[in-house]
Amino acid sequence: MRSLAAVLLLLSAAPAWAEPQTWVLSVDRWGNAERSTLVLEGEGQTLSGRLNAMTVEGRREGDALVFSAVDADGARYRFEAAQAGDRLAGWADYPDTNIADARAKHAFTAQRLEIPAGPPQRRVYDPDSFSNAFTAERPPVMVVRPGDVIATRTIDSGGVDEHGRTVALYGNPQTGPFFIAGANPGDVLAIHIRKLALNRDYADSLDGFASSAMSLRLAARAADLGQRVRWRLDRVAGTARLENPPAALKDYVVPVRPMLGGVGVAPDFGFAPFSTGDTGRFGGNMDFNQVGQGATLYLPVYQPGALLFLGDGHALQGDGETTQWALETSLDVEFSVEVLPSRPLAGPRVETADAVTVIGQAGSLDEAVRAATGAMVQWLEQDYGLSVSEASLILGTAAQYRVVTLAGRNAGMALSLDKARLSHLPRKPKA
Repeated sequence: MRSLAAVLLLLSAAPAWAEPQTWVLSVDRWGNAERSTLVLEGEGQTLSGRLNAMTVEGRREGDALVFSAVDADGARYRFEAAQAGDRLAGWADYPDTNIADARAKHAFTAQRLEIPAGPPQRRVYDPDSFSNAFTAERPPVMVVRPGDVIATRTIDSGGVDEHGRTVALYGNPQTGPFFIAGANPGDVLAIHIRKLALNRDYADSLDGFASSAMSLRLAARAADLGQRVRWRLDRVAGTARLENPPAALKDYVVPVRPMLGGVGVAPDFGFAPFSTGDTGRFGGNMDFNQVGQGATLYLPVYQPGALLFLGDGHALQGDGETTQWALETSLDVEFSVEVLPSRPLAGPRVETADAVTVIGQAGSLDEAVRAATGAMVQWLEQDYGLSVSEASLILGTAAQYRVVTLAGRNAGMALSLDKARLSHLPRKPKA
């Protein structure tokens, strides 16, 4: 690679880039990958653009690039790289994290993204591998623009696809991640679930109860339960019935209501990948039965492109997923996304035609109730400008608490408000 001084002295002209180029830049900071969105434009030897929110200036000659950015505190970040096709590799010169006026040198790479041109369109992604972690380490499977409608499919929690084949490791394997063009850390991602459809004729659940739903007396009586139960799905009628029912349940038929147990984004820099059994502010294995067709889910963005995952399809699930498994099955999915301006989100938010809901997740139901209550007060403050006192009066007359999950590693509690109760409140103007 040419030295920084040599590159700056080169005078030969370089051709202009026809369009700005978007890269995901990954800096190896002592073994920790810190990712940023880099947008570069080239005119002759001059480079300009943005690194996240920072303005970029630099030079290039052939396959050699040198550029720098300055943050809001005046700290300068310098990069020297060589380009090989759709990749950059080189060194980043950063301020030292502990010693004033010292510098630290880190290796970095960058991958250029191909962002589709033209208006939003319907696109199909047919997955051939699946993820058992919500992670920024897995390469994106598709670049999605806001407004694109993506048709894809999920497999069940055991890793079984629509043809009955095991294609992934059990534990809620996810489809993705999808890189969302224009989504940067601090933004909010709105995921619109446009369609969920059964794509096979059976689902599996268990008998028994989640441990957190049982008294000691019930636990003793249920000691031999936890056996797999097969359900037959009638995709035409939209119903489910037991394949081998006991006599008391031979006429037990329930309407299906497909839902996604898992929707999540990659966690922030400094956090290890989360298992697809985990939950948090990033979403995850929430198992909320209102995350179905027509719902919109709001999640914070922590990584460039958000890196959206979805999976763990259920044909039907009661509140709490009390049998540990819902009616686990594979699904055909269509979704679209919006990127919304930055705002704090204390927890995942779900909006349906009739209600707004926040999900509180914690190690116990008591803590989950507290998390959900605080998250709803935050939403009322942000959207309606209500004070804490005013929000308490809304919750005191209209709050609906529902157990989301008892089966996961975290307990989940949903707090919902009917939109009708909010229809006469003046909305706070958006910034």
